[in-house]
Amino acid sequence: MQLASEADEERASKRRKTHVDGDAHREALDGGNLIDTSVSPKSVPRHPLDVKPLGNLYDANEPNIKYRCGALAALPDELLMTVLECHDRSTLIKLGATCKALYAYCRADELWKGLFIESPPAEFSWRGSWRSTVLKLNRESETQISCHGLFSDVLYRPFFCAHTSLTTFAANVPAKNQIHRLENLSAAEFTSEWANKPFILTAPVKEWPVYQQWSTPHLLEKHAATRFRAEAVDWPLSTYVDYMQRNTDESPLYLFDCRFAEKMELDVGLDGDYWPPPCFGTDMFSVLGEQRPDSRWLIVGPEHSGSTFHKDPNATSAWNAVLRGSKYWIMFPSSSSIPPPPGVYVSADQSEVTSPLSIAEWLLGFHEEARATPLCKEGVCYEGEVLHVPSGWYHLVLNLEASIAVTQNFVPEAHLAAALAFMRDRSDQVSGFSKKVSNPAQLFEERLRATYPELLRKAEDDLSKRTEPVRKSAWECATTQRPEDGSGFSFGFGFVDAEQDG
Repeated sequence: MQLASEADEERASKRRKTHVDGDAHREALDGGNLIDTSVSPKSVPRHPLDVKPLGNLYDANEPNIKYRCGALAALPDELLMTVLECHDRSTLIKLGATCKALYAYCRADELWKGLFIESPPAEFSWRGSWRSTVLKLNRESETQISCHGLFSDVLYRPFFCAHTSLTTFAANVPAKNQIHRLENLSAAEFTSEWANKPFILTAPVKEWPVYQQWSTPHLLEKHAATRFRAEAVDWPLSTYVDYMQRNTDESPLYLFDCRFAEKMELDVGLDGDYWPPPCFGTDMFSVLGEQRPDSRWLIVGPEHSGSTFHKDPNATSAWNAVLRGSKYWIMFPSSSSIPPPPGVYVSADQSEVTSPLSIAEWLLGFHEEARATPLCKEGVCYEGEVLHVPSGWYHLVLNLEASIAVTQNFVPEAHLAAALAFMRDRSDQVSGFSKKVSNPAQLFEERLRATYPELLRKAEDDLSKRTEPVRKSAWECATTQRPEDGSGFSFGFGFVDAEQDG
């Protein structure tokens, strides 16, 4: 095991000034963490329509102009927005022309984002906002009417979150919370000591050709017209980069493409364009060949983008390598005896993880409490570094600046027994397999038996020693319980599996 060198630590704390978008920025160092001093909660600009938070109404000298919305004024803001989501662009424009309050509600960009995604145009250019893009307007010259006297958290909160600097949340990480930083590990060290711990490696990624070559200009030169998946849309890279550099979304679209290697004609493997860090050893899911679930992704996103709290699927672990930019991670282990992170809700069988807030909302509302929670781990992964996510850990990821990364899910030898148990006992939670694979657990075991019989036997032995079976949820027990004579009931609702076919 090699500890991170002093030079690496210095590079990590000061960080490179080569950014995805190439723009200079202001920065300060606080405890070895980047602080962006250009924007702070105290310097959030005025809302472009002069909307203010609902709490300001208590000190206002005038009534809330929402009363001018007629019968719609009786609806809570959340319900009013739900009603507006049901209308097309023409209706939103007409409603917005009736009064200043409805003008503000009907201009909410989330409404126009929904319209765009519902019927994406074949050809378009990004114009700085979803409304401007849908209506083909010049954002810079678009009229902004003051809606002074409108007080609404629903309208103000997304604006506040989008314009609040989040880099301060990555600063001053308590010593007990800091994710271990190492230069490198051997496969034996990973298996024996580190398979269940998050850590950052500073050396392996720097050997990759893609680390030396990739930048936004380089990718645009070669793949400007290549379409990549960004959540609900498939855009040419040139369009996504334009969006990435000119958007004001609270939760920006995140390019997350699992077919990037084929689209970019990359050679993945030793002596190729990049390869998994050797310390992680053999990926046990590799025995599935072309029948394995999607396992690797290209990730590109602007500042403020990222992933809300989740756990990786199928009891897999993951590594995430930053090629440009930097990412803040906050992580928690999971088990039936440990509560989920603050602000996160988990079903009884831990199959569903719900974080109803955006990244910015969660950081503003729960970060302080989470940082004081036992077992919390935090850290910043800088460009040229790779972070390990152990199986079953909750994690939230925030891009501190525009970033490019590649990631891969895998099953290490040390977690083979856990993966087998999950696939056998939680078959309803197994995801990512083609519908043609009727029994993923059986397929996995058959391939292991043919390729790694000794490892399978060892995993079986480990499972047989377990004294506590995997707990079923109360719903599972209620719907599958049978009396001793074998009668009873079991039912389902006949929902179609949404996993992709192929």
